[in-house]
Amino acid sequence: MRPLIISALVCGFLALHPPAVSAAAPRHETKDRHDKRMAWFREARFGMFIHWGLYAIPAGEWNGKPVGGAAEWLMNSARVPVSGYQPLREQFNPVKFDADSWARLARRAGMKYVVITSKHHDGFCLWPTAQTDFNVTNTPYGKDILGPLSAACRKEGLRFATYFSIMDWTHPDYLPRRPWDPRPGVPADFDRFRRILKSELTEIITNYDPAVLWFDGEWEDTWTTEMGRDIYWHVRDLKPNIITNNRLGKARYLGGASAGKDSVGDYGTPEQEIPAGGLPGADWESCMTMNDTWGYSRFDHNWKSSTTLIRNLVNCASKGGNYLLNVGPTAEGYIPAESIIRLNEVGRWMDINGDSIYGTSASPFPKPLPWGAVTRKPGKLYLHVWSPEGQSVVLPGLKNKMGRAFLLSDPSREFKVTRIAEGARLSLPEALPDKSDTVIVLEIEGQAKVAPQPPISSNADGSFVLNALDARADSPARYEEDKRAIGYWTDSRATVSWTVEFKTKGAYTVTVEQAVHPDTEGAEYSVEVDGASLTGKTRATDHWNDFRTVDLGTIRIARAGRHIVSVRPTLMPGFAVMNLRTVRLIPEQ
Repeated sequence: MRPLIISALVCGFLALHPPAVSAAAPRHETKDRHDKRMAWFREARFGMFIHWGLYAIPAGEWNGKPVGGAAEWLMNSARVPVSGYQPLREQFNPVKFDADSWARLARRAGMKYVVITSKHHDGFCLWPTAQTDFNVTNTPYGKDILGPLSAACRKEGLRFATYFSIMDWTHPDYLPRRPWDPRPGVPADFDRFRRILKSELTEIITNYDPAVLWFDGEWEDTWTTEMGRDIYWHVRDLKPNIITNNRLGKARYLGGASAGKDSVGDYGTPEQEIPAGGLPGADWESCMTMNDTWGYSRFDHNWKSSTTLIRNLVNCASKGGNYLLNVGPTAEGYIPAESIIRLNEVGRWMDINGDSIYGTSASPFPKPLPWGAVTRKPGKLYLHVWSPEGQSVVLPGLKNKMGRAFLLSDPSREFKVTRIAEGARLSLPEALPDKSDTVIVLEIEGQAKVAPQPPISSNADGSFVLNALDARADSPARYEEDKRAIGYWTDSRATVSWTVEFKTKGAYTVTVEQAVHPDTEGAEYSVEVDGASLTGKTRATDHWNDFRTVDLGTIRIARAGRHIVSVRPTLMPGFAVMNLRTVRLIPEQ
């Protein structure tokens, strides 16, 4: 049986005669309607990304040589012309593809939705579209992929969703073409290409009813935010309650109103990173690979541990976001064993600790905690402990009346919690039950209340160490956990600052610990406090992780009291200022 082969005929009709909808999506959606539409997404917190297509056949190799970069970008990375790439469809025959086993794997891992690449940048479609013959119908396999997977997901209680690339390297009407494959005898009509996109999306929505459309490939100059807005309302009119990510416009990092006029879509999409402060005021989802590449590569063996994956999931939830974890199936249709092992390990943890993830809100604590992370529900804080210092953890500034503290996996095991001046302290056993993430439930009265962080005070020797973790950074500059530094400082208007309590006036030597990419050398900045300032100029280090300390000179604090210490760019000839780890103020004798 060849499921949904008839849909190719139906889709051709639908492209010309889109189905009527009961009610068009409101152009000015109320907050209540928006919240209702996003409710399941906020509850889910964890999903599976599947990157699968023709690129699984070469699997990171072309003409007998490994190709660097992401495997699904092979056509671009190896500069393969359309005439050389399209014949891969004659080899696509994933006879081991089992939609039910894929969906079961996702469900057992604790995932709540699945997003599959219906069409990646190479333009190959995993459904029998009527818009192009570069699709799964015209392969040895010859059968629809999306139909069986959408049915399997629903059987397992999962939401089904589709990734869809705007960029299309093989379509004759897409512009710009790759420089090594101009196809001079083939005219292009980009307006016609946009109409084809709409027809393809109509097919997907009509035949598969996806909960999310996950767009990508919007960054090339031929695409505009207005084009993205036109596509957005096309799919919302077809299915008013559908959710889209924000990669239709030109503001891909943030979602919602926080991204301004170039935001098109419902949630932000940080990629291969978890923003340290989340994206306040916006829904978001961090998509990440399990190794280094999205599509399958036979050369990529750099697998993250299950502990890392669990902590990434917790990190996302603790900052109000979702975690979309990728698998890259092989050309035969297998999900790699390394992925299956890790997903099963994550699933065992979720079986016990899922209540601390699903439907939770972001941590009430304004800064990352050195010992782990916190998620919350009304009346409960879930303390995710993975690296305590000693046999206790501190909850800085927690003001609520507290009840029991107990192990989520065994509520009979209780822990002592004590009120202290800094907030609350929780005593821990000598050994944590779960080395990946021990979850302790702390009952509190009402919604969590946390006092504002006090200003930074001096060390015993009178010096101040202003760490990136404690800084306030204007967007787009933000804290990067892996570097313990302020990075993404790509806007000359962005300032980094700290509130500091000076007990006495006096002179201080100022040093700055920074890493500078060679392409950004020469940025100038000032360190300002209490009306005084010093000027610095960046000099290249070897790379963004190579931090060196620079002595800026002496600054004089004219009066004791609370002051703002700020680092402000004054000249930015490159694309970024620097990565900033610490500013130190050392009293002069």
